[in-house]
Amino acid sequence: MNYTITNLTDTSRNDNPNHGDLLRYVYDNGTTLEKTHHDPTPTTEEIEAEAREWRDGELQSTDYIVPLTDHPDHAATITYRQELRDWPSTDAFPDTKPTKA
Repeated sequence: MNYTITNLTDTSRNDNPNHGDLLRYVYDNGTTLEKTHHDPTPTTEEIEAEAREWRDGELQSTDYIVPLTDHPDHAATITYRQELRDWPSTDAFPDTKPTKA
């Protein structure tokens, strides 16, 4: 089935849309579909946001250990949590995640 594409965000980019552009597909049978274009390669901002989401989940999953000073992994968990909090300001971010000891 053939179709034409119109970039509703900027028609000068019909053949080369940017990430986030709204595209309209009009098929030969008259069917119309509008959807946002997504580049196959995530942006730096998207990669960093995903890394922060992972980090936030790791922090949340270890919250219960913080007040349990007699927990067998308490010291290692406190160190790990600090590494998680510091991670975005390091050169390792977002490529190399902190690991539990």
